[in-house]
Amino acid sequence: MPSMTPQLSKLQALRREAQQRHPERAVRICCTGCRALNAMEVHAAFATELAAVGLAHKVALIKTGCQGICAGAPVIGIDPEGILYVGAKSEDVPEIVRTTLLGHAVVERLCFQDRRGPIPKRADVPFFAAQKQIVLERCGRIDPSSIGAALAAGSYEMLERVLTGMEPQAVIDEITTSGLRGRGGAGFPAGRKWAATRAGHDETKYLVCNADEGDPGAFMDRAVVEGDPHTVLEGMLIAAYAIGARHGYVYVRAEYPIAIEHLKIAIAQAQELGLLGENILGTGMNFDLKIKVGAGAFVCGEETALLMSIAGQRGTPRPRPPFPAQSGLWGKPTCINNVETLANVAAILRMGGAEYARLGTPTSTGTTIFALAGKVKYTGLVEVPIGVTMNQLVNDIGGGAPPGSTFKAAQMGGPSGGCVPAKYLDMPIDYETVKEVGAIMGSGGLIILDNDTCMVDLARYFMEFCAKESCGKCPPCRIGTTRMLEVLERICAGRGRPEDIASLEKLGNAVKNNSLCGLGQTAPNPALTTIRHFRSEYEAHVNEKTCPAAFCRGLIAFSILPDRCICCGRCAKNCPVDCISGQIGKAPTRATEQDREQGKVGRPYVIQSALCIKCGACLDVCPVDAVVKK
Repeated sequence: MPSMTPQLSKLQALRREAQQRHPERAVRICCTGCRALNAMEVHAAFATELAAVGLAHKVALIKTGCQGICAGAPVIGIDPEGILYVGAKSEDVPEIVRTTLLGHAVVERLCFQDRRGPIPKRADVPFFAAQKQIVLERCGRIDPSSIGAALAAGSYEMLERVLTGMEPQAVIDEITTSGLRGRGGAGFPAGRKWAATRAGHDETKYLVCNADEGDPGAFMDRAVVEGDPHTVLEGMLIAAYAIGARHGYVYVRAEYPIAIEHLKIAIAQAQELGLLGENILGTGMNFDLKIKVGAGAFVCGEETALLMSIAGQRGTPRPRPPFPAQSGLWGKPTCINNVETLANVAAILRMGGAEYARLGTPTSTGTTIFALAGKVKYTGLVEVPIGVTMNQLVNDIGGGAPPGSTFKAAQMGGPSGGCVPAKYLDMPIDYETVKEVGAIMGSGGLIILDNDTCMVDLARYFMEFCAKESCGKCPPCRIGTTRMLEVLERICAGRGRPEDIASLEKLGNAVKNNSLCGLGQTAPNPALTTIRHFRSEYEAHVNEKTCPAAFCRGLIAFSILPDRCICCGRCAKNCPVDCISGQIGKAPTRATEQDREQGKVGRPYVIQSALCIKCGACLDVCPVDAVVKK
């Protein structure tokens, strides 16, 4: 292996040049997920204002990927002070420029707020203080469309060291020592998968990055590809070198247009610098990389279905063995890792496998990323050592449930996962422990649920998703998920039968034990875990015809509290079936004697239950919460 080549020298020179150009002062604006809340308009306002005050050439204005705390969108970071602003609007920009960039003070109302008051520094915000960022280290800090920014931050340094100083087996050994497990769901040891692919008896081998992130509520892989695509490419190049692959694919769903755009830019930039293609950096390594855009089928997240899709066939799974490492894409040995797994590779080699293994637990090493969503104050991307407790995630990082809400459970692992109830708040989150309570780590989706969540309806929602996404190839999944969905819909509609709970358990276990692929084998998990941990809610639906969370429309009734009604008539105006009657005017309890004498007193409104279709329109428009569910 060459110690130095002209191409390597050129790359190192480019890195030094990029580091020298690294701006001392910068305004970093999340322009990926935060676009939904006008981040691009905020960026444009900064460009205009910086030019107006003569700072356009002194302060770098950087479009970044996700900065983590999605609850504060749009998110703005100002360096080198390390200031974090959340929820800023374009009209706030002149004040930020005047106060912070010119005046070296902070706009307190735009800082993160908690019970202590405003917290200006990002490092002091509890959401970030408890994290350990390895994969997300550069995400939200660099311009993802600039390879120069990536080089300045250290991208491709480990690739250089690997190509000039490590044998392929040594790379595999280091990944094995690290204990890195696949972050796509099953947690299979990455080192073993790499070794099996390298041992495949065929000269042609493939490497596939699975970016087909289809779980509802999950956006970890998308954020990494959008915010730091070069860390994924570097991981792929190192993996390709280790297993002997010359061809690679990134399989990404069409619903991720920004990720696809940034991937295309990153691949083109890497090719231009000799990091992809023939004779990479003059070391003799060859590796070409293509993007395969998937149509959004959830089943294509399963590795054999994914390979079928890349090959241009219908994305359906096939029996294993043979495993892809033995016979994968076009019958050749193929290694498939997801985005987060590959994004860990360079960092592991930089810190050493043994050091990485000290993070997490003995059997679940390193960090993992969660997409914290649902009924929690601070939603967003969270990277923590594996083994943290649910309590640390929900309360210390997420700030706990919103006011007036109580943590009830967490849905982990998306449709394939299960519910972890509040009694397990202090349970460490790792592959083995989570499995014991009926859930799975999955790809990192973590949806927080509160007491307003009906667990039966939650199971119905996920079962509907799985039934629709079933490829239909095997009867247990195709028919079983549909039958389970029918039972759950019947229960939520108030037509549950005494045998339904047992039927769900029997059907669920049949689907789980007999389905062909991981989708079918895990599809019953939401129903089975909610029955396991919240059986009383199922029994209330079936036996008492009530929904304890007052959510299922087939089991609730709406009424209007007469002593709270202000006789405004909004409920009647918005009722689609005219089942609400009353008289507009001042509420009787709030009327004066003169009002009564002049007939201005209203008559409290009443809902005719027999005609009510339980749409909830009255509940939504009542300004004084006089409409209640029961």
